[in-house]
Amino acid sequence: MKLDAARLAKMASQLSESTGMAIPAQERRRLHRRAPRTLHQGVDGFLHRLMGRWQRRGGQVAGFMASASAIVARSEPLAEMAQPKFLEALREGALRLRREGHRDYSVLEGALVLLCEAAWRSMSMRPYPVQLAGALALERGLLAEMGTGEGKSLTVCIPAILAAWRGEPCHVLTANDYLASRDAAFFKPFYELCGLSVSSVTESIAHHQRQSHYRASVVYTTSKELLGDFLRDQLKMGAHVTEEKRVILHLLRGGQPESNGPVLRGLGLALVDEADSVLIDEAVTPLIISAPRENELLVEAAQQALRVSESLERGVHYTLQRRYREVRLTRTGEQVLAQLSQQLPGMWQGEKRRRELIRHALTAREYFKEGEHYVVQDQKVVPLDEFSGRMMPNRNFGIVLHQIVEATAGVEITPPSETLARFSYQKFFRLFPRLAALSGTASEAAVEFWQIFGLATLPVPPHRPCIRRMNRPRCFSDQHRKTEAMVAEIGRLHAQGRPVLVGVRSVNESERLAARIREEGLSCELLNAVRHEEEARIVMEAGGRGRITMATNMAGRGTDIKLDEEVKGLGGLHVIAAEPNDSPRIDRQLYGRASRQGDPGSATLFYSPEDELFRRYLPKPLRRVWQVLIRIAPGALAGPWSHWLLRRTQRSAEKSAAIRRKGVLVADRWLEEFLNFPG
Repeated sequence: MKLDAARLAKMASQLSESTGMAIPAQERRRLHRRAPRTLHQGVDGFLHRLMGRWQRRGGQVAGFMASASAIVARSEPLAEMAQPKFLEALREGALRLRREGHRDYSVLEGALVLLCEAAWRSMSMRPYPVQLAGALALERGLLAEMGTGEGKSLTVCIPAILAAWRGEPCHVLTANDYLASRDAAFFKPFYELCGLSVSSVTESIAHHQRQSHYRASVVYTTSKELLGDFLRDQLKMGAHVTEEKRVILHLLRGGQPESNGPVLRGLGLALVDEADSVLIDEAVTPLIISAPRENELLVEAAQQALRVSESLERGVHYTLQRRYREVRLTRTGEQVLAQLSQQLPGMWQGEKRRRELIRHALTAREYFKEGEHYVVQDQKVVPLDEFSGRMMPNRNFGIVLHQIVEATAGVEITPPSETLARFSYQKFFRLFPRLAALSGTASEAAVEFWQIFGLATLPVPPHRPCIRRMNRPRCFSDQHRKTEAMVAEIGRLHAQGRPVLVGVRSVNESERLAARIREEGLSCELLNAVRHEEEARIVMEAGGRGRITMATNMAGRGTDIKLDEEVKGLGGLHVIAAEPNDSPRIDRQLYGRASRQGDPGSATLFYSPEDELFRRYLPKPLRRVWQVLIRIAPGALAGPWSHWLLRRTQRSAEKSAAIRRKGVLVADRWLEEFLNFPG
């Protein structure tokens, strides 16, 4: 017999009266799942876009800044208050916020005044008005765009404390495990002064310890860990996943907590730091929970497919679609494959299966390069994040393709995994009752943030004006000329005593360029996915006199590069982008490493038609014409033409990435409509 919610609540109430137990509201909330936010289409979509433009209007910033300045001014007299009296005021402020804060804005303002003073007493950090404006934006459910070095870590603490005072589960999502652990430990005195607990959940935390970590008032973690634990909770509960059934089970246990129950306290408020990375760049790849299963035939097929693919010649047997990283067999290739198919295991000899298998083998050979797309660590293939350059040890390239990449790399082939659960990050973050975010580079993706997540972008002004000098981009006809020009520029700046940070896209390129710099007798610190252990130290020291630091796009996000007065007098940190990224937004992240908090600094982009961006998204005939034009007219004629091609190609790459993200949304919608069977 199926019970509706009202009847179930009545039964639970009667059971409560007879046993003397209270209704376990927290137990109901632990696995409560709201429907994902609606993705508007048609006329609704048009009106929704208009609403987004209104929400992003520039006039809002002045109101937030005025409120923030007033709150900071009100907090300063509290410095004279005795500690016992201040602690009592904090306790009363928390209680008032929980009782009346949802309907009385003055109560929220009073709580923020107290938190400004609490930050000073616990951390010797009084929030600037711009930080408080960012906190107000987060409290309103907006995306606060704050530049590098503007103090986003302190900003995010304030709405997190407000949510915890209200009793909401609060998760702060950072870009990596290091930042989650660092921020939770660093701001612990602030949280404890406010009567709250804080913890971090990282990959190193054992599963049996996670429930206790998630019981903290505020939890710092990454999107991968949070979504993974959410999916494991869903799998663990199985048929008992509905909140009504959980209430009855809780009552039948006599109200005792379930030691082997779900680890999460529920989905309340998610505060996403580096939102462009978490919600945009990483949104293409869904998170999959899987379990290994033996399949000797597939392992054998991967090895044989690699051998067969070596008999095929590019341009004769197959062609490449670099923009989409696809391989297409020609008619000649199909005929040769039919003759060679006898070398494949029996089940892979059929026309469709052999074509699929060989396409995977050719894709692995042509597009998956060690040092660019993966690294080999402990005799295992570890994928690299395309945007940050970080290793992703718990991900793979998909069944068959990953096994063939392993065969290409010459490591032991792992058995394929059986998918137990799959969930996209886009769908996951639309489940949260409250969502807010921060980013230093959000304006380029403001429309997508609004359409998918309902996040309106608010550009918060810097505490001090940015005085970064952006030099004119420098274009060269080929890779060799570009490299020599970069090495000469690095040597010139080093001789002046200025620190230089060089940003590259791949591990291979970072190793190659670092070796070339060392040939000139210069010392160079190298930071990439293979040498990530000392990331924070390397980035913190990158602002020292004469330092040369080579980094993939990971570049120590969340770690400040501090300059001493001597370096500031020399002109500050200079950033060199060794090649353009697929989006100007990612380039801007790198440039933002210089000139933080009003420091001096500069940045230059070096590029050539042989860069990965142009090889993938610009037609080959156009690249050849461009190279010739650069050689014969490198000045006035080629300069504007090169700049136009750069912007055109980046727009094309952004459009392609947006199409891939839209494909994830379409897949989610299809799964909801056709595979959402009633329980």
